[in-house]
Amino acid sequence: MLQINGLFKEYKTGEGVVTAIQDLNLTVQKGEFVCLVGPSGCGKSTLLNIVADLDTPSKGETIKEKKCGLMFQDPTLFPWLKVKDNVAFGLKMTGMDKEEINKKVDYYLDLVRLKEFKNAYPHELSGGMKQRIALIRMLIMEPEILLMDEPFGSLDAQTREDLYAILQNIWLKNKKTVLFVTHNVREAVCLGDRVVVMTARPGKIKKEFIITLPRPRELSDMEVIKMSNIIKEELRNEIQQVIKETEHYEKKII
Repeated sequence: MLQINGLFKEYKTGEGVVTAIQDLNLTVQKGEFVCLVGPSGCGKSTLLNIVADLDTPSKGETIKEKKCGLMFQDPTLFPWLKVKDNVAFGLKMTGMDKEEINKKVDYYLDLVRLKEFKNAYPHELSGGMKQRIALIRMLIMEPEILLMDEPFGSLDAQTREDLYAILQNIWLKNKKTVLFVTHNVREAVCLGDRVVVMTARPGKIKKEFIITLPRPRELSDMEVIKMSNIIKEELRNEIQQVIKETEHYEKKII
């Protein structure tokens, strides 16, 4: 479904060439939920942007058999459109019949328990409600691959847990292929079939963990916590490396 082969990404800076991603290889199978975790600056979001064709690699390739949907931390809803029109926006661009659009919009709004807010405007919604709308606006286009870049990172803990349950429920129904970027290890274990740990910059894959815990999962599940602690230990050295590099850079500036 998604294959990344020998991927490199380099940037030119005043200090020279910086390698963000180095010889990264990853295969995501059809219907698999894969979470990427790693220290700040390791290239997680850069990788997702390349897969989404929002950026180009310096070397290597990504192979996708199907169309992708993309979801960011910011819901990016159109403030002048009602909820129902935000959700329907992509379908209207395809020229789909109005009655069919309305049926799909109602179905997806019901899926995230927001049907009664269909005539509301984005400024009347909470942060979690906006992200639910952003989620179904992506899903309603029926992409085969979902690319999600820390979509719940700006939300409070209770809202995030509610969205974890909603996302797992939707995924269990449609088994879409998901590549999910997060800095939250427990979130990754809660949601993923596989957690891929990236190294500090230049980012490459350090280790992968297969998550076989039964679904649906919650952050408070003891087995989720245990697995999260194992993965955090794997990340510890990478985070320490980032801290050392930051301290070295700050000393150079001073």
